[in-house]
Amino acid sequence: MSRSIRVICLGGMTLGMHAAYAQEAQTAQPALQRIEVTGSRIRAVDLETAQPVQVMTQEQIQKTGLVTVGDILNTLSSAGSPDFSRGGSLTSNRENGGQYINLRNLGSQRLLVLVDGKRWTATVDGYTDMSTIPSAMIDRIEVLKDGASSIYGSDAIAGVVNIILKKSLDGGNLSLYTGANQKGDGRNKDFSLTYGATSDKTSLMFGLSHTEQGVVWPSTRNITAFPKGPNRPTTGLGLGPWGWVEPIDGSFDKVLNHSGDQTGTGTGSDPRNLNNWHDYSGAAADKFNTAQQMMFQMPNKLDTIFTKGTVDLPYGMKFASTAMFSQRNSTAQIAGYPLRSDVQSNFPVYVDKNSYWNAYGQDLYFMRRTVELPRVTDNENRTVHIDATLSGDFNVGAHPWNWDVGYNHSAVSGSTLSSGNINLLNLKQALGPSFMNAAGVVQCGTPGSPIALTQCTPWNILGGPSASTPAALSYVNSIGQATYGSTINSATANIGGELYNLPAGSLGFAAGLEHRNVRGYDLPGQFEQSGYSTDLAGNPTRGEYSVQEAYAEVNIPLLKDVPFAKLLSVDLATRHSNYSNFGIANNSKASFMWKPVNDLLARGTYAQGFRAPTVGDTFGGGEQTYDDYMDPCDSVYGAAARDASVAARCAAAGVKPGFRQTDQTNTPVASAAGGQSASPFVAGAGNSALRPERATTKTLGLVYSPSYLPGFSASLDWFNIKITNEISAITATQVAEYCYVQNVASYCNDLKRDPLTGQIVSLSRGNANLGALQTEGIDLSLGYRLRTAYGLFNFRSDSTWVKSFREQADATAAWKEYVGQYYYNRFKSNLTTDWSLGNWSATWTARFQSGVKDKCFSSAECSNPNDAATWGKGYNKLGATVYNDLSVGYKTPWKATVLAGVNNLFNKQPRTTIQGAASSSAVDADMPIDRFFYVRYTQAF
Repeated sequence: MSRSIRVICLGGMTLGMHAAYAQEAQTAQPALQRIEVTGSRIRAVDLETAQPVQVMTQEQIQKTGLVTVGDILNTLSSAGSPDFSRGGSLTSNRENGGQYINLRNLGSQRLLVLVDGKRWTATVDGYTDMSTIPSAMIDRIEVLKDGASSIYGSDAIAGVVNIILKKSLDGGNLSLYTGANQKGDGRNKDFSLTYGATSDKTSLMFGLSHTEQGVVWPSTRNITAFPKGPNRPTTGLGLGPWGWVEPIDGSFDKVLNHSGDQTGTGTGSDPRNLNNWHDYSGAAADKFNTAQQMMFQMPNKLDTIFTKGTVDLPYGMKFASTAMFSQRNSTAQIAGYPLRSDVQSNFPVYVDKNSYWNAYGQDLYFMRRTVELPRVTDNENRTVHIDATLSGDFNVGAHPWNWDVGYNHSAVSGSTLSSGNINLLNLKQALGPSFMNAAGVVQCGTPGSPIALTQCTPWNILGGPSASTPAALSYVNSIGQATYGSTINSATANIGGELYNLPAGSLGFAAGLEHRNVRGYDLPGQFEQSGYSTDLAGNPTRGEYSVQEAYAEVNIPLLKDVPFAKLLSVDLATRHSNYSNFGIANNSKASFMWKPVNDLLARGTYAQGFRAPTVGDTFGGGEQTYDDYMDPCDSVYGAAARDASVAARCAAAGVKPGFRQTDQTNTPVASAAGGQSASPFVAGAGNSALRPERATTKTLGLVYSPSYLPGFSASLDWFNIKITNEISAITATQVAEYCYVQNVASYCNDLKRDPLTGQIVSLSRGNANLGALQTEGIDLSLGYRLRTAYGLFNFRSDSTWVKSFREQADATAAWKEYVGQYYYNRFKSNLTTDWSLGNWSATWTARFQSGVKDKCFSSAECSNPNDAATWGKGYNKLGATVYNDLSVGYKTPWKATVLAGVNNLFNKQPRTTIQGAASSSAVDADMPIDRFFYVRYTQAF
């Protein structure tokens, strides 16, 4: 038992994520119990498994200085960049504001999240928000880095996160936490209160928690104050807040004279005087720095109430139940709307020739950013989880058996409320005919046919922000709303035990049934659906499906205590799934364990996996979006500038020589980052013909725990995961690149160009079974626990090296290799040193990420202009990064612990990037922005 636990906690489960926990469990549990470990349904006394499982304990969670489960797990070396960044304020997905784990960069929706072995909530698009799980109630987190669809069903492709909650508690625990960036922003707070009581036959726990993550504004730091970085203060500026007009025939292009610059400050001249207008030349003063109004890191708050109880019943039965409610409130703010006459092509709005403020005597096409009304979206997300399980143990002869039946209800519901978009119906009235009435007030209509002031408020949109009145802004401001939700109900029945004894041990068996119903909806407001708002028009999403499943698993011990085989066993599992929306899916798995000697364990798996299409994948209504994208046909920054074959394909599509992609300000893009589309594209449309993703996972590993060096363990695990029938929502840039760079004809049908300008004016991107995705690499973990006269030291190192991460657009396309590019680090490693002596403790962690390739801002700023990347030739190499974190703790005589720490101790400065940029700035919002200081006080009672 001692060696088994040491291997799991020091080696097989990432080598000693907490060796003290393992040894304490050993001494406090004199009677050996059969335990279920993540990745298998068969309970066993020996905790060695064929699957690589990483464990993080409550003590380690607190020492990270982070307050949410999502932030904590995103620091793992095997975790990629989050699918939804805290810097993604432009992201319109309902998931925005939550936290999701992107294990192996395979996508958060390909990771199954369990709480005490039960499925947790998921959105209509299949994402599980980790921030909804209260960290104060966690005993430990187990991360299975292996395919497990045969055990758990859909989604377990990249792996499984199983969050194990505390089983019982005697007394209470109060925890208070606060932390902030060195600049004083990004302030985090955490309060939790837990209390429990136990008796001979019952236990009950109760918990409350409140967590806050504060906002960071880009204007507080020079590195984030400009859309494309401090070295390019006038690059990437957006549409300005001053009147910009053209006649319908396009014979001139004028901007109102004004004071001030791209910060939006200043005063506009009188638009009724023709001398107060100048020709538009693209000057920076006529544009706007959107970072002035956009959040760099979005804030959120989470409140949770939690209870868990168990009751021992007659005949060896036990009833257990868990209930939780959490509410997350998040806010996103972006710059005022880049308003233009044809923002909705089916309802254009012009400045009427008879408008009081129109000096030109003809209808005017206009463009103008409404900086007076920054766009703010509040997202209130509610999560409810209730489960109930009746379980029991019995013996068949000398063989122990266990069973359980349970019901699991998980539901997400939410609503969004937004302001700052424009009501186009009211705008048309406000920009229509108007006149100065006898009272000296500008009024809608004409002197002969006036419109009552209570029915219409005219707006001097051409005069800029200084000319706007609160009444006019209130009249055109559109208050948007939407509701969304997803519910998963499941009923399960499991049985397991030992069938009979073989010479090498007992033959283990487990089997079970599950019925699961999944339904979801996403309903934009009726006005937003109408297309009469600048809010992105969308269609409702509604859908439902059910699945019946059965699984069986058997563990067969083959050899034991013979030469070259202290242990040899195989584990076989299979699962049959019947989905109402697409039919049958069968998945199986085979794994082995072999110990040629006591100190060495070899293990391996071959697993089939799948991911069923989500409600959003199948039934998504789709919505308009203004995408940031890079047109490969751009003659300066696009792939056509460096690749003759791409240029030829662009020419064949009617693109003229010297073509330049323009942004919303009608200005040629100034870097390979591209620009935001001037016309709305369409994204997220569902596809009822989608088939499940299929996956094959192979792992092979060694765990070495030498008897001659107590406290040391090492593991090395190779992994290879291949996904076919990949369900993916591709980006606008990918659609264009697949068409022109990879020459995949089907994608060329998804975009259209203006025959005169060559600009992309229509592009559809949705979900499809695109092709294949494959990754291969190695996980290396080392651990050493050493007791000296100077204290107890515990060294842990967890590293992931990725040999390949590649994607194939479809069966006819070439593979695209992403490893080494931004988001796809070839090597990541965490090195932690824990020290404790008496009441004192300290932890030092160094987090390393290898260098990556990024897109070049320009040919002049390009380290490798002639070398290839997935976007074409030319990339800029960004060097490796190392972040150091330090925490110090002290246990007081009054049963309290004080923990203080600094993350990013040496104040590693952020860097500018194109691919990893936040919505507001050319900086990755998921990397440290400066030092982060925190303190936590925990009181037991």
